[in-house]
Amino acid sequence: MRKVLCVEPVIFFYVFAFSLTTPLVQQFIYRRLWEQEYNSTFISDSNASHCEQNKSSPAYIKQKEVQEKASVFIMQLDLTRAIPSLIVAFVIVANGDRQGHKRSLVLPSMGALISSISFTAISYFSLSLSVLFALAFITGLFGSIATFLGGGFAYIAEGCHDEKQKTTRIAVVDLIFGVVSGLAGLSSGYFLRGIGFAWTFVIASLLHVINIIYIVFFLEDTIGVSQFQHEALVSWKELLRETFSGVYMLFQTAPYKKRILIIVLLFTFMTYLFTVLGGSSLFTLYELDEPLCWNEVYIGYGAAASTSISLTSFLGVYLFSKCLKDIYIVFIGMFSYIGGMTMAAFAKTTLLMFLVRVPSLFCFMPIPVLRSMLSKVVLPGEQGAVFACIACLEVVTGTMSISVFNILYATTVAWFSGFSFLLSAGLCLIPLAVLCWLLCTSWNGEDLALLVPEEVSSLESADS
Repeated sequence: MRKVLCVEPVIFFYVFAFSLTTPLVQQFIYRRLWEQEYNSTFISDSNASHCEQNKSSPAYIKQKEVQEKASVFIMQLDLTRAIPSLIVAFVIVANGDRQGHKRSLVLPSMGALISSISFTAISYFSLSLSVLFALAFITGLFGSIATFLGGGFAYIAEGCHDEKQKTTRIAVVDLIFGVVSGLAGLSSGYFLRGIGFAWTFVIASLLHVINIIYIVFFLEDTIGVSQFQHEALVSWKELLRETFSGVYMLFQTAPYKKRILIIVLLFTFMTYLFTVLGGSSLFTLYELDEPLCWNEVYIGYGAAASTSISLTSFLGVYLFSKCLKDIYIVFIGMFSYIGGMTMAAFAKTTLLMFLVRVPSLFCFMPIPVLRSMLSKVVLPGEQGAVFACIACLEVVTGTMSISVFNILYATTVAWFSGFSFLLSAGLCLIPLAVLCWLLCTSWNGEDLALLVPEEVSSLESADS
């Protein structure tokens, strides 16, 4: 059977299923906790919503308690999943340089399939929410979305021989991620209202099955079969040693300027991702609370509005890369994010909440551009190592940011629910300051040539 090197369909199916279930999981937890608090069945339709806006009402106090409990519960689940997935992400993605990147794609897909099937059973049979902690730990052993995306980006980076096209190719994947997640978010509300939680999770399970079949039987790996068989004979101790040595050598053998640049770019990527994931993770709870009081359909509309941001961010990367250096594209995206989150903090009407997407049009640009900058700095044989670092940072940063912002939201929701958004915008000044330091200190002239793709190799030769 002839196999293909097209990984985009894999990303499409995985992201659609993942984005279809993510808002459902948050709403499922919120509803179950609401039912426990009120000791009654949660009922939601287009004309009614369990959202109390009278601050003097006892129901309003209980509503805030549910918000706090849901926020903390979601944080605890993320921590339970993150610990095993961190190890898996590092080992699997880093070894992709020697064993291929299909493992990084198929293992998280299998974990997501197990998760979707389990949620089907939990929602259908009304099982206890405590089961979710065991499920989170088990699925974490299969990796996470960071493992999946780390393998996907490394797969693309190894197959992209034209450095000028690397930024665009990686931006295309982020575009797929944004557009598909928006469409899935839009449809999630209608799925939930039409067929309920259980059958929606069944649909997600079928999508993961299709994805696994495509990866196993139709997707070509990035290494030859003979090389894979040779690597399979290596003991697990040797494999673990090679995994850590590959990442270690990435920093140890690199020229000084290149090593500093990798560290600076990884720190910038981590801090920006911290602000973006932390702030955006609160949107569903914020929209469920007063004064917005959105139902599941409006929440789907809000998730779908992110599609426009992904599209404009991709167009921004494509157009700006023709006339600007990568670092300036990152600046534009960060300022866009600050504007959007500042507006979200004071959005108290449905119209304003949708208009938050206007100043945020380019806020996704820094993520693919920083990935591309890191990929351009390292050699072809180091792609797995650098994307393993990125994948681990995504797991650690994502878990930390969601935990910190959920705790912060639970603490501040009673007096100012938009405070977390303002903090997210303020924290974005940290990666901005780091990039400004990169430009304004000794990193000029020949040093800044590292930020220009076509001059990376020549500078490495000069430093060597």
